[in-house]
Amino acid sequence: MNIQPMPIAASAMEEPSIVDEVASLAASDLAPLVLDIDQKGHYPEAFMRAIGRLGAYRPHASMDGGTPDLETSIRAMSAVSEHCTSTAFCVWCQDALAWYIATSENDYLKQTIGKDLTNGQGLGGTGLSNPMKTIFGIEKLKLKAEKVDGGYSVTGTLPWVSNLGDSHHFAIVFAVPGDTPRMVMAVAECFGEGVKIIANDEFVAMDGTRTFAIQFRKAFIPEKHILADPVTDYIPRIRAGFILLQSGMAFGLIKNCIDLMEQAGRTLSHVNCYLPEQPDYFRKRLAELETEVFELSKTPFEKDPAYFIRVIKARLAAGELSVAAANAAMLHCGARGYVRQGAAQRRLREAYFVAIVTPATKQLRKMLADFGAA
Repeated sequence: MNIQPMPIAASAMEEPSIVDEVASLAASDLAPLVLDIDQKGHYPEAFMRAIGRLGAYRPHASMDGGTPDLETSIRAMSAVSEHCTSTAFCVWCQDALAWYIATSENDYLKQTIGKDLTNGQGLGGTGLSNPMKTIFGIEKLKLKAEKVDGGYSVTGTLPWVSNLGDSHHFAIVFAVPGDTPRMVMAVAECFGEGVKIIANDEFVAMDGTRTFAIQFRKAFIPEKHILADPVTDYIPRIRAGFILLQSGMAFGLIKNCIDLMEQAGRTLSHVNCYLPEQPDYFRKRLAELETEVFELSKTPFEKDPAYFIRVIKARLAAGELSVAAANAAMLHCGARGYVRQGAAQRRLREAYFVAIVTPATKQLRKMLADFGAA
């Protein structure tokens, strides 16, 4: 007698994780767009909104006071970066803005813009490249403001802000002079009065990230959009998460570079074996780095300087390993990776972005020196 197995009840079947769902959608919907993103500057807005509906922006940024899960958000970003680091950078911009709001004390922003960001209904950028450089003594703050009824009037120009559009939001930090000068952080609107988006130069990669300069001409920022006034205690609270989340860009890119090396080895192993860096080396280094980042991600609000030094070192390693892996992939692929549509040369250009986006390699090294840990 044949005994047929009992069907498994739907409720007993394991639900696919957010990371699995993002990975599946990236393979089906993002991968076909990669060449248009890289060569034509296509902005994958539909994909960005779709992974928001899957929950990609939510784990680390609960707007209802839940424990932040940075690891899941990093893994989801990595799944995107395995196909396209340009799009993964947009994901990081979105994650960063949601992170700022979720870690603030502004309940209005959490229940409005914040919730829209975490479900993909709203999109936005980070806007903290200049302020992060200012805090560590590299640049002067670009925006200034004066207090007015109901908020602030902001003037100045931010040179680089990404993941923008007509309906998008982004974070800013501006200086308020006076008897007690201070820095204030807020959420601005691309469509706000006195706010103007200005096209930037074309990049060698990442043109699909909608990166622009933003002019503020007495732009009104309402009190209800303030994240921190002043930023003194707030920036140390968000900085580790800001940096750790960027790891997702690196992890996915490195994984794909390992894949490219292995693919090249199917026909070129007899000569690629003479190259000094092999896939197993990068696989081991990546596993070590992932372990460290995910351990650090458990306590993003840790105040011990030794913890933040580990965060800086992990981010520095992520950028350097990205460039090394992409360089090795280029050498393993040879001429077939050097053609205009070759994945290896695209990955090399993207890897340099991981190493130069704020905080860049040189800034990270300066930060370590400032902490006496160089």
